[in-house]
Amino acid sequence: MNNLKQILFFGNYFYGFCAIGLSVEAGLQQHTALNSFTYYTFVFVATILYYTHAYIAEPRGDNQNIRGEWYYHNRKWIRVSQVILTSLFLLTGGWLLFRNFSKLLQMPPVYWLLFAVFPAVSLLYYGSTKPSNASYSLRKKGWLKPFVIGFVWAGWVTVYPVIFQSIEHGTEWNPDITSFLLFIKNCMFITMLCIMFDIKDYAADHNQQLKTFVVTYGLRKTIFYLLIPLTAVGLGTFLIFATMRGFPLLRVLVNTVPFVLLIIVAYSMYRRKSILYYLAIIDGLMLAKAICGIAGMVLIK
Repeated sequence: MNNLKQILFFGNYFYGFCAIGLSVEAGLQQHTALNSFTYYTFVFVATILYYTHAYIAEPRGDNQNIRGEWYYHNRKWIRVSQVILTSLFLLTGGWLLFRNFSKLLQMPPVYWLLFAVFPAVSLLYYGSTKPSNASYSLRKKGWLKPFVIGFVWAGWVTVYPVIFQSIEHGTEWNPDITSFLLFIKNCMFITMLCIMFDIKDYAADHNQQLKTFVVTYGLRKTIFYLLIPLTAVGLGTFLIFATMRGFPLLRVLVNTVPFVLLIIVAYSMYRRKSILYYLAIIDGLMLAKAICGIAGMVLIK
């Protein structure tokens, strides 16, 4: 059971499930049809590959880095899994390209812009195929890092599903203010999770002189002056979005649960926890958000 937990969280498979869940949630909340199984498989493997590559490319650290040690001791298995996942990535991506090639050529300029901006920012985040050797990367901008991750995740799970859905089904998607509000809501939510992860990495970031919010302002100010206010921004954005979409009250209440949980988890950061706690609980808020959002759309009319 412990090995399965490590594979799920250390191996980044949990991120893949979160990406699918959030993609389904965003699609439903924008009143679009669900994407194909091929598309969700592509999202799943692409997410795992992106996160895992960064850890494979990192040099072996000290024995206190439990996650780094796990990658080192399981490097053969990870390489095999990367080959399998890369094959699935190429197969599903190639199939999506083959099936929709003519439609892709006819996409309006705004689609091309949205297609390009999120992968470009995700590449700049690491700055190199070997992040530790990058001379410049957005990852090294401590105050900017959580917002970059939130921006890319929001695009990956909010914008891409509806674009691909419109391409696959031959419909037209015109971004409007409600789509923008949903994007901001998801961006703020993921950004808050990233800031909480920076609390976990406080000691390492301090030693590397990486000026994250918690290193610069301390734990208490980060929680009360940043996490809670930005969580309120995300929640407020959702309430405006829900009002414009005409969500019933019970659906609105269900969707506020993840934001309440986020604040509760933020308070719990005063006590240092194990890395699996951070991965399971903090990242678990992404899955909780997806479940609440999907349940609100499917079960509450």
